[in-house]
Amino acid sequence: MKNNEPPEAEAVIDMTPMIDMVFILLIFFMVTATFVKDMKLELERPKASSSVIASSKAIRLFIDRNGETYLDGEPIRVWSIQSKLRDLLNTASSKVVLVVADDGVPAGKLIEVVDQARLAGAESVGVATKKEAG
Repeated sequence: MKNNEPPEAEAVIDMTPMIDMVFILLIFFMVTATFVKDMKLELERPKASSSVIASSKAIRLFIDRNGETYLDGEPIRVWSIQSKLRDLLNTASSKVVLVVADDGVPAGKLIEVVDQARLAGAESVGVATKKEAG
């Protein structure tokens, strides 16, 4: 009497479900993570005791000590802020603009930039202070 059973097959672990779960988790964390683009300008921000944490989804305008204005890391003239910012606000989920200005910037320059941001269609325009984080 002969035993006709096949030799025992090796146990194989299927890796496909684990790889699928890793990709799903990767996509989940990429979508939920927020990335803040901050310029590497040396700015001395003004102090304020009533400051609140700013939204990380806010579009940031920078004004350095010399009065130069930057949007998305590139220098921009005050007269062109409105048109470029309007384009960014049309595609942005949040219509919030944060002006990050040096402490030595004249008030007139700051008001001019804030005014251009409001004319571009920003729902809320804020000025960053030392306590601002986000």
